[in-house]
Amino acid sequence: MSGPLRVALLDLLAERAEFGHGGNMEIIAPLVEKAGKVEVFLLTPQFQSHVSAQKALISWTPLVLSPEDVPTWDDEFPFVADRTVSIDGLDVGGSNSEGSASESEDSGPVRLLRVALPQSNDGGMETWLNLMEIDAVVCTGSRRNVSMWEPWMDEAASLMRAAVGLGLPTLGICFGHQLLCKALGGNVVRADGRTDGVEELSLTEEGESDPLFTDLETPVALFTHQDHVVGIPECAVLLASVPHNPDTAVRISDGEGNQLPAWGVQFHPEATKQLIAKSLSLGHISAEEASAFKREHDGAKILSNFAEIVVVHQRNAPL
Repeated sequence: MSGPLRVALLDLLAERAEFGHGGNMEIIAPLVEKAGKVEVFLLTPQFQSHVSAQKALISWTPLVLSPEDVPTWDDEFPFVADRTVSIDGLDVGGSNSEGSASESEDSGPVRLLRVALPQSNDGGMETWLNLMEIDAVVCTGSRRNVSMWEPWMDEAASLMRAAVGLGLPTLGICFGHQLLCKALGGNVVRADGRTDGVEELSLTEEGESDPLFTDLETPVALFTHQDHVVGIPECAVLLASVPHNPDTAVRISDGEGNQLPAWGVQFHPEATKQLIAKSLSLGHISAEEASAFKREHDGAKILSNFAEIVVVHQRNAPL
């Protein structure tokens, strides 16, 4: 396709300035570095109305949301439908960090659009992804839980299955990892307590040669979660484990065993020290929790590897 690279991003931490907007920018930054301009469809099915979901299904163009379309929006983070930003020096601090549409600069490399996710089955979702000319799909972490299923998760799961079905580069992070595995037939349970910390991954033979971990012999990753994938889908290959979470990272294959550009990772590659410090200052995590995240991790390299996969896939995609 011509024009900017286009990403559909399930923005499931939209109410958190640091790990929502700030985390999204950490995911998008390496895509900008490798592709130039990037257009991001921010999807928030946890907030959108049933009517907007229905309208999106019959729209041949992106249905940009209005405040009326997100009746349960969490006002801790202001709603903005369309904004263009730069990556360098982007402010991720404070509850008003997203700013307003009037602050947009046409020269910015990233356009953020709040877009309705259609309410549809997998076939309809594949059609929507094709019509929207999506190049990659990402699902972030969430304060919700796959083990405590909510109705909006049906459409989110359908989106993940559709992306896999189309062979689009797909990345599920934490909740997104659990959602991807659950959507494809895996099992997710809730542990008795949370896990917060930084650990070395033990790569399987498949993980050692996987492009997501290129140039990382012993990757180090940051974890903060309570739900766990405890049974990966039949179509998934295990890439990495840690003692507290054996099903840490997976790659999805098609029905014939061919590897697809789709991954789930239980850890948070986007959780930089800057974002952790901001989360502490905002009172979203405790000093004890923040102290568990002092060790450096390899999230930035993993996101860079994923960005390289996305860009190569876009360049090789049929016109």
